[in-house]
Amino acid sequence: MKTITFKVNDEEARLIRSLARRERTSISEYLRRKATGIPAGQAQPQRMLCPHTGAMVFSGMPDQAPLTTASVRQMLAEFP
Repeated sequence: MKTITFKVNDEEARLIRSLARRERTSISEYLRRKATGIPAGQAQPQRMLCPHTGAMVFSGMPDQAPLTTASVRQMLAEFP
């Protein structure tokens, strides 16, 4: 995952922190949502029992492609 860094003045920093706190999310997640246009409160992953291991896992999101070995390899290819 890439890191983006930018500067803000003290007043902007206080405002961003306050707005993120109001939405009960991290500053990174708050800014990510604002940049991508994904509204707060969108469907969150649900926990489910894995049929293979019996462990509690997160279910997939309905609008996302399933996680596969190939997709994980692709994500990790850019990891330092």
